Amino acid sequence: MAVPKKRTAKSKRNMRRSHHGLSRMHLSSCQRCHQPLPSHTVCANCGTYKGREVIDVMAKLEKKAKREKKKELEQQEADHEH
Repeated sequence: MAVPKKRTAKSKRNMRRSHHGLSRMHLSSCQRCHQPLPSHTVCANCGTYKGREVIDVMAKLEKKAKREKKKELEQQEADHEH
């Protein structure tokens, strides 16, 4: 069985692990509702990707929730225009 002859110094160990650090997620914003989201993903808030609707978010909601969601999306668009 292989056994190291000498102890690895802290500096050598840390240099080896220098690439193990985590980096922050790069977020972009949705073109329609301007929510932050990772690049190349469908917006979970409004269901659009690259400006066109891919998922019908309203279809899964009940009647009351649909009204609230529609109102929320309109408010977000109005806020962005100003």
